[in-house]
Amino acid sequence: MNYQFQDKGERQATLRKLHRLVVKVGSNLVRENPARRTRELVRQLAGLRERGIEVILVTSGAIPLGMSILERAARPKDMAKVQAMAALGQCYLMRHYENACEEHGFHCAQLLLTAADLQNRDRNLHVTACLRALLDEGVLPVINENDSVSVEQIKIGDNDTLAAMLATMLDADLTVLLTTIDGFHESGVDGTLGQRISVIRELDDRLLAMAGSTDGNPYSTGGMITKLHAASICTTGGHALAIVDGHDFTELERFLNGEDCGTLFLQPNLLHPMRSWQRFLAFFSEPAGTLILDAGAADAVTNRNKSLLPGGILGSNGTFRKGDTVRLVGPERTEIARGVVNFSYEELARICGAKTTELAARLGHPVENTEVVHKDYLVIIK
Repeated sequence: MNYQFQDKGERQATLRKLHRLVVKVGSNLVRENPARRTRELVRQLAGLRERGIEVILVTSGAIPLGMSILERAARPKDMAKVQAMAALGQCYLMRHYENACEEHGFHCAQLLLTAADLQNRDRNLHVTACLRALLDEGVLPVINENDSVSVEQIKIGDNDTLAAMLATMLDADLTVLLTTIDGFHESGVDGTLGQRISVIRELDDRLLAMAGSTDGNPYSTGGMITKLHAASICTTGGHALAIVDGHDFTELERFLNGEDCGTLFLQPNLLHPMRSWQRFLAFFSEPAGTLILDAGAADAVTNRNKSLLPGGILGSNGTFRKGDTVRLVGPERTEIARGVVNFSYEELARICGAKTTELAARLGHPVENTEVVHKDYLVIIK
């Protein structure tokens, strides 16, 4: 099995070099008595900062807090009203966080992000630079999705994913998702929860099948499946992630002291960790199209560190241009990699399956790069 029910030193090994930490807190953990709950959380974060750990906080709670202020029992169905709740609740949420931080002699700063801020390379770099500058100044970054302006086209979707993406951008050592359950549990085919899983070495289809989705709570989105998605992002990028019970925020301290609580998704042993541009390709860039590879090309790209040549391409989808990001899928149509394409979709339609010596004749002009996607601008994500 890819998981175990008892820690065998994995937590201590993961935490030994902990320098930068992303903590995400869910809506249900702060919406009731937000002044007290944010104060309790910041007390824990202040203790970590005193140990020399850089902390980035991702917080949910703006929409439910706005609902509470206006005494709304159910989440509005109208998008404008949801955005209004977010705008109202965010002010109160940040006021509580700043008051709590001041008690410990430091300040917090708010960043509200959309998917576009992460998917655009320049904006992604600016967000990263801003966060690094705040950490250098000793300020606690407090981050939320910008729900007051987000619509489906620019929506990240949930703060579990946002936390994982920020950890990847900042090359954090660990992401901790504080939630309303004590960890990830083994479950039966009937959905009944079994024993808490202590350590997960690698995500597989069996574990994904165990994860549920949104439980219908009017104050939250996502569910365990979004946490596994976040774990996949972190571990693929070379970082660890943990799910920890946040009913009592001292559980965070217990986990970071190496006690066997919560569930730890182990950092993989990567011979060649992803560089920053590879992380951007894998997790942030929005693919403009898809290239369909035959079995030989898929094997060459994923197992033999080869560039993608036109002869191994069965076809393509999308209206991409030279320099765009594209998905690479195998014969089973499963995504195996992403890369920067050297030809437009119109050019590729003329050279699919061709030998490199035939490219100039098919395109009617000399060809500088015969690789459709060069191995130096390609990242494996299967």
